Amino acid sequence: MPETQWTAADVGDQTGRTFIVTGANSGLGEVTALTLAGAGAQVILACRNVEKANVVAAEIGANATVRQLDLSDLASVRAFANSVDGVDVLINNAGVMALPLRRTADGFEMQIGTNHLGHFALTGLLFDKIRDRVVTMSSGLHAYGSIDLDDLNWEHRRYDRWRAYGQSKLANLMFTYELQRRLDAAGSSVRSVAAHPGYAATGLQAHTESIFDRLMSVGNRLIAQSAEMGALPGLFAATAPDAEGGRFYGPRGLGNLRGHPVKVGSTKKSKDEDVAAKLWTLSERLTGVTNFIT
Repeated sequence: MPETQWTAADVGDQTGRTFIVTGANSGLGEVTALTLAGAGAQVILACRNVEKANVVAAEIGANATVRQLDLSDLASVRAFANSVDGVDVLINNAGVMALPLRRTADGFEMQIGTNHLGHFALTGLLFDKIRDRVVTMSSGLHAYGSIDLDDLNWEHRRYDRWRAYGQSKLANLMFTYELQRRLDAAGSSVRSVAAHPGYAATGLQAHTESIFDRLMSVGNRLIAQSAEMGALPGLFAATAPDAEGGRFYGPRGLGNLRGHPVKVGSTKKSKDEDVAAKLWTLSERLTGVTNFIT
């Protein structure tokens, strides 16, 4: 992408296009939905908390549709996917961060289950209906993660909430790269793109149920950029004609924590094609969503 300061004003006319934004009831998802709808798009707000999503939809108006989606429950993911006729861009935005150990409806560790496996299943179930691209939100904290293929769901290891979060965000990034490799092999025109918001002030940091909630509330005031700025890399990935499949976009500032979107790097682990292929196979087995790229 050119070395310019890309902003929401550069989203361009999205009239006639449909976007799904998971977790669009608050934070980055809310900003993303509002921006896309303001550019003329039809936006499906796919949210666990429908009551909060309805508030955002009311602000948007006729261009918004609210649908219930709980990524921590594969039955909900399937029901949502069955309700969608077609979509130009799927934005896998929803997520949880640094929670105490708990499990999804299907028995997965909550962070890998929601952030990765839920979105993996959603993408697979919607794949034949996606016309343009899949955008998956990761994090700079993917660097703190490792994929444990023998204990993805923390059934045998001592649980560490931050390592679990890092694993889930690394999985998001590896899924993006592996999806693009499979799209290329299939000759598909669909693009798989990753993005991260840097350090953006959102409600995500207020739900760790630990002292980190207080610490990060201070960081939000002193260090973080706004949710509006944090949403830009994802918006670029979702709308820019020159957003490249298999690439990662984030803020350009120091440490990729703040600033306008640019192409950014990722760890050596995120580019391990062998682990990525095995993670894909494991994700298929755990979710039951298989063979969606032919």
